[in-house]
Amino acid sequence: MRRKKQIVSIVLITLVTVLFLIPLAYMISTSLKPKAEVLQNTTALFGSYFAVENYVRAWNAFPFGRYLFNSIFVGVATTAVTVVTSAMAAYAFARLKFRGRDKLFFAYLATLMVPLQVTIIPLYMILRMLGWHNSYAALIIPPSFTAFGVFMLRQFFLSIPVEIEEAAKIDGCSRFGIFTRIILPMSKPGLASLAIFTFVNSWKSFFWPLIVTSTDAYKTLPLGLYMFSGQYGTDWSALMAATTISILPGIVFYVVFQKGLVQGIALTGMGGR
Repeated sequence: MRRKKQIVSIVLITLVTVLFLIPLAYMISTSLKPKAEVLQNTTALFGSYFAVENYVRAWNAFPFGRYLFNSIFVGVATTAVTVVTSAMAAYAFARLKFRGRDKLFFAYLATLMVPLQVTIIPLYMILRMLGWHNSYAALIIPPSFTAFGVFMLRQFFLSIPVEIEEAAKIDGCSRFGIFTRIILPMSKPGLASLAIFTFVNSWKSFFWPLIVTSTDAYKTLPLGLYMFSGQYGTDWSALMAATTISILPGIVFYVVFQKGLVQGIALTGMGGR
C-alpha cells in the first residue's frame, strides 16, 4: 500500500513538473524561431532554422545591459535589507517580552491585507518629498520592510529551543551576541527561504518600478520586456528571447539557495509557543 502511494505521488509530481515545463519549453522554442514563422505554425517547436539573431535583436532593442544590472542590483540589495530588518523584528517578536507585543504583532500582520493600490499614492508622495523619485532608494527601501518576512522568520525562531539562549546567557553572552552568534547561524534555512522569495518578487516587480522610475538609468528588466509590445503588434520572437535571458539570474539564485529553501519551508511552521 505504501509503495502504491509512492508511485502515485511520483506520477502526480511528474505531471505537475511537465505542466510547468511546457510553457518554458515553448518560450525557448519561440525565441529560436524566425520572426516571420512565429505565428505561422504556433504548435511547432522548431522553425526552419535556429534564429539566434532574435537574442541580438532583443539585446539591442533597449539598454538591456543597464536594465539587467538594475534588476540584479535592486534584487540583491532589497533581499539583503529585507533579510536583516525582518530578522531583527522577528527576533524581537519571538523572544523579547514587552507590553503589547502580541497586539503589535497582529497589527503588523494586518498590513498584509492592505492592497498595494491603497498605499501607492501616499508612498509616492513621501518619495517625492524625500527627493527619492527615480532613484535606487525608491526601488529598494519601500519593498524592504515586509510583514511577511517578519512572520516567516518569527515562526522559525520560535522553533529554536529557548534553552540554547539561556545557556548562552549563563556564559555571559549579550542579547545581541545571542542573536548574531546563535540565532542567525541556526536560522540559515529560514533566511535562505526569505531571500529567495524576496529576490523573486523584486525581480518580477513591474508596477512599482513603473511608477518610481522615469529614465533608463534606473529602469528594471520587466519594464524593458514591456517595450516589445507595440501599438500594432508584439515582436514575440524578440520578447521570448529577452524573457529567456531575464530568467537566468533567478534560476541561478534559486540553485544556490534551493537546499535552504526546502528546509526553511519545512521548518518555518514548527513553532507553536
